[in-house]
Amino acid sequence: MQYDIFFSISQTPAGGVLPTEAEMYGNFFEQVEHADRLGFGVAWVAESHLSSQVQKRNKRPVIPHWEGEVGLNCDVLQLATRVFARTERIEVGSAVMNILCMGGPVTHAERIGTFCALHGLDSQETRRLHIGFASGRFDFMNEATGIGPRDAVEAAGWRAIKGLVLKEAATIFLRLLRGDIISSAEIPGTTITREQFRSDEDWERVQDAAVERDGLSDRPDSIAVANRWDFEYLKVVPADWRRELLQLVIGSHDPSLQDYVNEIMPVQVFNLSITRPEVIEATHTRMARTYHDGGGAWARGHMPRTVFVFLNHEDELTPQQRSVAAREEATEALSAYWKALQGTIDPDKVNKAADNALVGNVDEVATQIRERFHPEDRLMLWFDFFNHDSARVMRNMSAFMNVVRPLVEQG
Repeated sequence: MQYDIFFSISQTPAGGVLPTEAEMYGNFFEQVEHADRLGFGVAWVAESHLSSQVQKRNKRPVIPHWEGEVGLNCDVLQLATRVFARTERIEVGSAVMNILCMGGPVTHAERIGTFCALHGLDSQETRRLHIGFASGRFDFMNEATGIGPRDAVEAAGWRAIKGLVLKEAATIFLRLLRGDIISSAEIPGTTITREQFRSDEDWERVQDAAVERDGLSDRPDSIAVANRWDFEYLKVVPADWRRELLQLVIGSHDPSLQDYVNEIMPVQVFNLSITRPEVIEATHTRMARTYHDGGGAWARGHMPRTVFVFLNHEDELTPQQRSVAAREEATEALSAYWKALQGTIDPDKVNKAADNALVGNVDEVATQIRERFHPEDRLMLWFDFFNHDSARVMRNMSAFMNVVRPLVEQG
């Protein structure tokens, strides 16, 4: 089993504490250096853009009850440069980079190529940059840089159309990273039909908007969607860099998109620990067939799985007290999260999230891992969830790698 670590760098009140931005970054760097010493494989860092606190003032606040900022990392490449300089073994990943906003796929491909060219100047460097990419969770970040519905048809069908925009962006992004010379005329056009919508009513709203926009007499069976990016032939530079230093991972649960991107380059897949087991196994089975040959054979470790960790191994407590304390810590953190996200505490959601997390003393957490995960899985462990006590976070990290991991390996 492989163990990675996830960092949110989320500046929101937790336990009555709201660190400054400098304190948040300080906590992150001391924790990632500790993770390096402990032997975690990849430090995955959340990405966010623009102030979620300020966005609450707008007409459509996305998280009106959230205090502080969802995340302070808006540039994993700058962050990775510092992490690589301060560590020896750990690799760095984005979880995830939004390739639609802040310049779009051309800009992001160029930036990543530049980073890898500089990172690989040392011929002895073998640590990889893992770029998880997707279309972003909050539309206001996309809209701020021109990515949103362009007319009434797209507004009516945006949930489905956004996925098509990601496919277009991913095509541009991956082909440029591969080193291709491309123009937008080579990027396949997209069409929406009933199958992309959850209900007949959703599709009919889009059809009606198309009738009005295009002056049609009947509802169309399909609607063409114009491509988002328009450019003549281009190629990003630098172009001659060590592509083995870059690993790509798509943050989409769309099986057809997962398969499609692997027609271009080897692209692994993110997944969540709350995903149903049958979906996880089906994904592994399918990816074993469709994973790009350039990436070698598909392995379970190619699908990192995020999981909360609420571990208590504090010296002053007995094992039973640690178990109780860990459950209380999980409930407190998850309750704060749901209240911040939705304005209320939903006991069912809190309990479900706690049941899917790793919660307890070292023996309980080891047992949960053995029971829930395949021995070849790759876990992306989240220790700093609603916890600004950096010393405690690092003690939990140490307890996991020094005590839980050996217990899991012993069986």
